Amino acid sequence: MARLRAHNIAVSLDGFATGEGQSLESPFGHAGGRLMQWFMPTRTFVAMTGGDPATGTTGVDDDFAAASWDGIGAEIMGRNKFAPRSGPWPDPDWQGWWGDEPPFHTPVIVLTHHPRPDLRLGQTTFLFRDTSPEEALAEATELAGGLDVRLGGGPSTVREFLDADLVDHLHLAVVPIVLGRGERIWEGQEGLEERFAMETTVSPSGVVHRVLTRRA
Repeated sequence: MARLRAHNIAVSLDGFATGEGQSLESPFGHAGGRLMQWFMPTRTFVAMTGGDPATGTTGVDDDFAAASWDGIGAEIMGRNKFAPRSGPWPDPDWQGWWGDEPPFHTPVIVLTHHPRPDLRLGQTTFLFRDTSPEEALAEATELAGGLDVRLGGGPSTVREFLDADLVDHLHLAVVPIVLGRGERIWEGQEGLEERFAMETTVSPSGVVHRVLTRRA
């Protein structure tokens, strides 16, 4: 049975998974690149952005980064992971942050209250849906063809699927920074530990990787 898995959700020490003031120039708002500073040097990130994998780092952080691509047949993401805009689409030609060859290489359901035609870029197809978490997961599961579905974020999207009790695997990278403002991942999630078993791995980079797996 397909599982819903969230990976590489970077969180500050004070619980923020994105900073304030997200924009085209600053996808993580005032946090800048600090939340993903552990991820970007990894061999996995270097390879997915077209670089020479040999120049990327290996070890704990790369192991977690690479795991997010194993056995994935489709993705669900919130609109802000596709574009830093809300409301009606101002530019129908906007193709998102991901360039002409996005790294997903699967169908990707983008949750938005303002649907638009499907968009195919390289081996990735973005499908824009105004739908519930349950309906989005049902469609993504069918598209995944027996593989798992990745929940790509951002934090409000992760919370929606946690609220609906649909998440089977959640990997958080707790980064040793304090943001002070932004969007918290844990808002309204009291008692979450009762539904998940937790494992912790400390990286030499200072990041603490926490993996939450749904209890049987």
